[in-house]
Amino acid sequence: MDALTGLLDDAAALLDGAIALRRDLHAHPELGLELPRTQRAIVAALETLGLQISLGSALSSVTAILDTGRPGPTVLLRADMDALPMDEDTELDFKSTIAGTMHACGHDTHVAMLVQAAHLLVARKHELDGIVVFMFQPGEEGHGGAAIMLEEGILEAAGAIDLAFAIHATPSIPSGAIATRGGTIMASSDEFVIDVIGRGGHASTPFQALDPIPIACEIVLASQSMVTRSINAFDPAVVTVAEVKAGTTSNVIPETARLHGTIRAVSARTRGQVHANLERVATGVAHAHGATVEFNLRLGYPVTVNDATVATWCRAIARDLLGARMSFEMPAPVMGAEDFSYVLEKVPGALVFLGMCPTHLQPHEAPPNHSNRMLLEESAMANGIALYAGVALAKSAEAKMATLEPLE
Repeated sequence: MDALTGLLDDAAALLDGAIALRRDLHAHPELGLELPRTQRAIVAALETLGLQISLGSALSSVTAILDTGRPGPTVLLRADMDALPMDEDTELDFKSTIAGTMHACGHDTHVAMLVQAAHLLVARKHELDGIVVFMFQPGEEGHGGAAIMLEEGILEAAGAIDLAFAIHATPSIPSGAIATRGGTIMASSDEFVIDVIGRGGHASTPFQALDPIPIACEIVLASQSMVTRSINAFDPAVVTVAEVKAGTTSNVIPETARLHGTIRAVSARTRGQVHANLERVATGVAHAHGATVEFNLRLGYPVTVNDATVATWCRAIARDLLGARMSFEMPAPVMGAEDFSYVLEKVPGALVFLGMCPTHLQPHEAPPNHSNRMLLEESAMANGIALYAGVALAKSAEAKMATLEPLE
């Protein structure tokens, strides 16, 4: 496609700027919905481009609009901004300077790539028709920042959105490669708390008490059997009890035991089925022992579903930009979750993964996203910059071709 000619070389010329911004953000990570320093860094990096920039009210988001003044499609490009509440244990010169806070999911690279893609698209504005909306979003890590930006009107900021696109970095794919799939690409994510309520007593006389701990243990095991015996293996789910809390000392049987965990599913149907099944199993196991449970469910992100046509189209653009061996279809969804799902519920679009595996490691060896030792290959950001810009340029070029009169 002519619109992509020279794009990768132009992106490579912007790599140093992307690396500098990424390292600055990596050293100064921020959590949740309020990311004032990150917001200022983004605005400073965009302020010379002549974009229409607006800031969020309920969160420190940045929306930047490139309006060519010519009719054409409106394309939304998204990057999330927030870090994770964890310590960093790498040897990077630019490792986090903020205790208990680390960019361990690549959001620093997402911001850096999208900023440089904005520079690239402004430089190619003469080739572009329509509007590009740059969505810089806080609060992806469990805070639902995308939903808040939707409430604040991101999809109406420049008229109706025709296409939405996002990139997610991962060290688990070879560096520079692009992977995606049509349909479900990431799972839903819900959180549960099960409080098992028994009767406290002396540890030496359990028959006089009603010990909630073995009951809680049975619920953990029964929940795993519930998944394997009642959920279709081709429409899978994951139930993980990640936290167990009970007791205070060795000679006291506590009154309660708490199970805290997550539910992941790749379809709305299975998601609802697991919710109902887990509550039934927990209640039934507890009742069998004469105990009770309090079951609380906090709904998280819905399933992330790519438009199948858009996902195939994005892989084709990646193939044209990067070569056939650098663009492939994922065989199965990822069981992690994404709040870009809220955008894709309303707008046709796709999320793709960009491989950023360090060159001295194999993807299966590299510490994954959310690891305290995660490393990313920064040179792969050139491919991400080119793909962000390429999606907007290709959509514009296709719309332009569609308006041409057919030859007689």
